[in-house]
Amino acid sequence: MLKERAKVVAYWVWTTDLVLTTLAFLLAWWIRSQLGPHLAPSLFPTELYPLTRYLGLLPLVLAIWTFLLVAREAYTSRRTVALSHEVWQVVQVAGAGTLTLAAAGWLLRLDFVSRPFLILFGTIDLALLVAEKVALRLFARHVRRRGYNYRTLLIVGINPRSEEVARIIQLHPHWGLKLLGFVAPNGEFPEQVLGLPVLGSADDLPRILQDEVVDEVIFVLSRRQLEEFEESFLLCSELGIRARVALYFPHMKARVVLEELEGIPLLTFTNTPGAPFPTFVKRLLDLSVSLTGLIVLSPVLLATALLIAVSSRGPVLYRQVRCGLNGRRFTLYKFRTMVEGADAQLDAVAHLNEVSGPAFKARRDPRVTWVGRVLRRLSIDELPQLVNVLRGQMSLVGPRPPLPDEVARYERWQLRRLSMKPGLTGLWQVSGRAGLDDFDRWIALDLAYIDQWSLWLDLKILLKTIPAVLSARGAA
Repeated sequence: MLKERAKVVAYWVWTTDLVLTTLAFLLAWWIRSQLGPHLAPSLFPTELYPLTRYLGLLPLVLAIWTFLLVAREAYTSRRTVALSHEVWQVVQVAGAGTLTLAAAGWLLRLDFVSRPFLILFGTIDLALLVAEKVALRLFARHVRRRGYNYRTLLIVGINPRSEEVARIIQLHPHWGLKLLGFVAPNGEFPEQVLGLPVLGSADDLPRILQDEVVDEVIFVLSRRQLEEFEESFLLCSELGIRARVALYFPHMKARVVLEELEGIPLLTFTNTPGAPFPTFVKRLLDLSVSLTGLIVLSPVLLATALLIAVSSRGPVLYRQVRCGLNGRRFTLYKFRTMVEGADAQLDAVAHLNEVSGPAFKARRDPRVTWVGRVLRRLSIDELPQLVNVLRGQMSLVGPRPPLPDEVARYERWQLRRLSMKPGLTGLWQVSGRAGLDDFDRWIALDLAYIDQWSLWLDLKILLKTIPAVLSARGAA
């Protein structure tokens, strides 16, 4: 019954979306063709083609908008979705729809479709759809406060995570979710949890589901308890009651993603970014910036290579095996800043190390040439790594790639810094660079970057890198 009602609501919302999109289409034509030439003749000197000609384009518009709205899951339950997220979805639909319409007009040679009309249409449609989503959200909250349009929930499991789920639901009454109480695993159980009744144990669940009006059951269980409730899952399926599972791992904190392998559901636990669009944009940024950088900086690269070649013996480029994403080994490129055969002299200068842990950093390393000191101070020695970025072995922003010998001495918790592609710059570099001599602090910054990653964070780090490099702050 509730599923059918939800489908009816979704159809009504879809119909409203298309009506508002049609209204935006007509308003855009009227403003551009009828109002514009009178109010701003310099910008809109002539009227558009007749409305009848534009109406032939409307079915294509509605088809594009329907596809985009469905693809963005605009008609699934929005109870627990933040309004900002819903508005962002509408922005994506309006933007992508307008661009798709413009591309279709160009491919189909629809010369009568003007760019000002498309901009007006996209803007008006965005405003109307956002206003609709806000109005629907306010109306739904008003209805739920009056005791209508709510779902009844039952939480199966008594543990810290199930209590956390209950608290979250209680803190968001506008979601329209009413908690009936808890069901405990078999054995002794308390009468109440968080002021809610414990209605029984696992063996009592069939009776509870038949006696109470239950719309959804949330199973918050440990792996060992899942078997105990297997019959309960089957019972929910038979009764048409939606069942949700929140696996309880007491010592694990990770994002959970539900994926599918040829119809087999996979519950994925991950601490690394996995959203496809932001990671695609990150790679696109890596490609464009690295390629542009290699072209624009080619005179600097050539001059640096000549300076190294005439100032000391040895190759211009220094190649070193480093560990990349999940430990993949690759050859990292740098301009040579040390004397030839510097690697063989590492034991002789080991006492100069200023970093705790397995890494080696020394401000006064005697193996560095005078040219190398200048290159390091200005970070010019790192520029050949743009080739590594272009090849996909590194990114512009990320943890610095460690040596295999360093990784072999990592503690287990430190290995997670390999879960993202290494970068040219990162939080460590913009937080003092070589001035940070605590290896654990260095690792903590890398892990903080992984946990908090976003495109905006990458942009902030890139912008902070510029003054850090120009000032040579803390460079070795």
